[in-house]
Amino acid sequence: MRYVFFDIECACVFRDVAKICAFGYVVADEQFNVLEREDILINPRGKFRLTDRKGGQGIVLPYEYEDFKKYPAFPAVYPRIRELLEGEDTIVCGHATFNDVKYLNLETRRYKLPSFRFRFYDTQFFYMNRENSFSRQFGLQTMAESLGVEFTPHRAVDDAYATMRVCEALCAREGTDVKGLVGKYDIRPGVLKDYRIETLTSAGLRQYIVDRDAEKEARAKAHEEFYRFVNKNMRKRKKGGSLDGKVFCFAKDIEDDCELSKKLVAAIFASGGTYTSHSGECDVYIARTQGGVRCQNALDAGAAFIPLEHLQEALEGV
Repeated sequence: MRYVFFDIECACVFRDVAKICAFGYVVADEQFNVLEREDILINPRGKFRLTDRKGGQGIVLPYEYEDFKKYPAFPAVYPRIRELLEGEDTIVCGHATFNDVKYLNLETRRYKLPSFRFRFYDTQFFYMNRENSFSRQFGLQTMAESLGVEFTPHRAVDDAYATMRVCEALCAREGTDVKGLVGKYDIRPGVLKDYRIETLTSAGLRQYIVDRDAEKEARAKAHEEFYRFVNKNMRKRKKGGSLDGKVFCFAKDIEDDCELSKKLVAAIFASGGTYTSHSGECDVYIARTQGGVRCQNALDAGAAFIPLEHLQEALEGV
């Protein structure tokens, strides 16, 4: 059994285009001894447009871009990459591997080459399962720092090497190997076959999705319950009370806590105030802490910010 860790850099990435300029890989044995490592540089046959997700200034690759014209295009290196990834007794792994697999898939389509066919794992996904944290993605540098691994970012072969060392550190902390991590967290590998990509999954991810969807449904029910209460009772509010003419709005987490939000809004109505779901139309915005788009919209419209505990104190006994 051998491990192949790989990383890809692209000259440009758009929705249906990914022009690969570097394929870096490290081949290691089961004890993470490096058997082979190489940075395969590729002529992307296109301009370099390295932007971030918002279209602004992106990463700077540690290469001389003009040099890429000297190298062969993707079809020339395709057999070597295929040999690496489809080799027998090979475990393929990367960091955020789905993205790199997608780039490979797009390049095979671009040059009308046969689809790659291999299974793959992901050190980022290993880390997410170990931390039981699926709501955010962890960058390679963040993971490397937390595990004591050093590397130079964005040189493909160095990223592949750092990915290997991160995987080695994860295995060491768990006292196992890659197969042990896969078994412990019930991870199903991703698959590229016939130009189709199946993503990785695990028992932890599946449970996270179940819990997330249940929480989302609970928030939707709470939202509906709160606004039914508001619509039913706002017309009954006291006229001429101390809050007459004042329009309130709560932060979403307060609205979703129906036991609290209904009690607060009832007290507001009892003092003559009204309620709106549009924070930009309120006079008073209530939240536990100041911050977020909803709060900023209220402040931009001239609303006063009052911490939740201050409102609760002011309404005591109302």
